[in-house]
This record gives sequence, structure tokens and C-alpha cells, in this order.
Amino acid sequence: MRIPGALSKKTKEAEVFFRRTGITFNVYGQGDAQERLIPFNLVPRVLSNREWTRLSRGIEQRVRSINAFLHDIYNRQKILRAGRIPIEPISRNEAFLPQMIGMTPLGQVYTHIVGTDIVRTSEDDFFVLEDNARTPSGVFYMLENRETMLQMFPELFSKIRVRPVSDYPKHLRRSLTACAPASSGSKPTLAVLTPGVHNSAHCEPSFLADQMGVELVEGHDLRVIYG
Repeated sequence: MRIPGALSKKTKEAEVFFRRTGITFNVYGQGDAQERLIPFNLVPRVLSNREWTRLSRGIEQRVRSINAFLHDIYNRQKILRAGRIPIEPISRNEAFLPQMIGMTPLGQVYTHIVGTDIVRTSEDDFFVLEDNARTPSGVFYMLENRETMLQMFPELFSKIRVRPVSDYPKHLRRSLTACAPASSGSKPTLAVLTPGVHNSAHCEPSFLADQMGVELVEGHDLRVIYG
């Protein structure tokens, strides 16, 4: 495994596996519209338990802060009135919806999934590059990356204690269920919304719906009932 030739062989095996199982994506705006393989690094970035505990606590804090910020922006707007943030970057942002002013979603959760891009800057320091809070995609590739690693290097996971990631769909379903209205009962109806099969990352919503045991729907499958 330590020989470059062996790594090259394993990389080719992983590429064959990805193509066989359809783990690809397209880049919008590219003329050739050619499907690309998921980026796969046979040498993963390793985090100790101490590092991950610190990171996970910080990420949870950031997600709570993002939701608190959005709740303030769409309600009392204290942060704007205090002059902490200029009004223009908010009011002129295409993602800002004036129709949402005065509305609070269930549980005050505005963004249910956040993708936080992190970079290590030193041995003990990490910086956040950005927070992707508008339905970020990519978790499917992470899960498939781990599954491929388990197949490529089973001996690695038998010798080293690595935290599992396969329980992500279970946690996602639990999180969505917690945000359901009380009128829906203890078993609310959940669904995953997809733009359709022609979307560049359609495999992800399809995968998550299957793993959570919920319906995969498109916009024309839904209707709003006021009551």
C-alpha cells in the first residue's frame, strides 16, 4: 500500500467503481456537459478525536448562529438597527426575501443543512472559508467516498478506530422530523425535493430519499393547501 504503483492501481479501481455505480456530476455552464468523476483522494485527511470534538462544537455553534441571524433579519432586525451590519448588503441580496419578514419557521430553523468549508491553517488551527446554507450538496459523495475506502482498504478500518458516517441519513431524518408541525403527529410525512433527473447532482436527493425511506418529489408533485 505504501508503494506509489499500488496507490495508482487502487485509484484506477476506485474510478472504475465510481463509473459503474454512476457516482458522477456535471458542471453547469460547461459546453461539453461531460460527466465527471467525484474527486477521490486515497490518502485521507486525518483528524484526531480531540480535533474533531473541537471542530464539531464550533460548527454546531456556527449553525445556531446562522439561524439566529436569519431570525433576527426577518423579524426585529436588531443587528441592522445597531449598525453591526450595513442594510444594503442585506436588502440588495438576491437571496433576501421581503415576503419572509415577520415569519418564523418551525423551530426557528431557516437552514436545515449547512455545508461548512474548513481549511487547516496550522497544527492546531482551522479557519472556515464559507458556510453553504442554501441546500448544499455533496454529502452523497462523502458517504460514497467512505464506502469506497472501506472496499479499497478494509484492513485500515479494522486496525484504526474511525468514526462512522453511514448514520447521516438517520440523523437528517431525525432533524427534519423535529421541525415538523405538531399537527402532523409523531410520524410526519417527509419528502426530498429534487429539480429532476437532469440536475447535475440528482444522485444525491435520490440517495437520501432512499436511505431515509421517504418520497422523492419534484415541484409539480406538490401543492400548497391553505387552511
